Amino acid sequence: MRFDLTDLRLFLSVVECGSLTQGARAMHLALASVSERMASMEAALGASLLERNRRGVKTTAAGDALVRHARTILGQVEMMRGDLRTYATGLKGRIRLLTNSAAMAAFLPPELCRFLAAHRDLSIDLDELPSAGIVQTLMDRRADLGVVADVTDLGTLQTYPIATDQLVAVTSRTHRFARQSSVAFADILDEPIVGVADAALEIHLAERAARLGRQLDYRIQVRNTDHVAMLIEAGVGISILSDGLARTLRRDLAVVPLSEAWATRRLYLCARDFAALTPHAALLAQQLQACTS
Repeated sequence: MRFDLTDLRLFLSVVECGSLTQGARAMHLALASVSERMASMEAALGASLLERNRRGVKTTAAGDALVRHARTILGQVEMMRGDLRTYATGLKGRIRLLTNSAAMAAFLPPELCRFLAAHRDLSIDLDELPSAGIVQTLMDRRADLGVVADVTDLGTLQTYPIATDQLVAVTSRTHRFARQSSVAFADILDEPIVGVADAALEIHLAERAARLGRQLDYRIQVRNTDHVAMLIEAGVGISILSDGLARTLRRDLAVVPLSEAWATRRLYLCARDFAALTPHAALLAQQLQACTS
């Protein structure tokens, strides 16, 4: 069974257009040519890919599987072309780096500034994701490096500690916690919570609450940190965030450290295999590892 890229593009065109005729038109091919290619693909596979009816075509189970694989393959081809295109524009390398919100709020920006200033022929594709998503993306080989908190299951990734991250309670200035130097997690469990979208942190806090036979009382959970700050200032509830992220909130709020030792987390630099990194990704990894705090 051998399908080339044209076969895959043509098949997706037919599926997305819903008919052989429209798929042929989108690909600027004759209908007879498209029909012949579809028949050849089915013959090579030994199974039907499309069900034909008066309204057009519908994928079979085999066709659904091919759609998934075709989109993955063609997507990777486009990524490859994009990477290679950078060489034609004078860039010698790109690094895909993923980071959680805590690292992006405080630790990473000055380090990336130093790195890019020192290596003017390199570029970084930077994405901010929850720690669990970073781990999965690295496992799938869709990124070079990631920075995550130690509350995440790191699986088989190789890791290196690069920074610490303190969990804090963020409250309005009128809240009783605002006058304290620190606050116990057990006391926070009596308060309504404004949650921020961070699955790893949410699971970590839920586990800590369960050890006390309690659970957090989430009044609302939002993704945008500006919305988190607005809700806290309005007295809707308090939030538990990383200190670095809390310091970026653009409202007059109180930031109070959690008193427990476990509230000081480690941030880890992760890769599938540090020894197998591209030379430019290895340069960035070396700089971040040298900044261990």
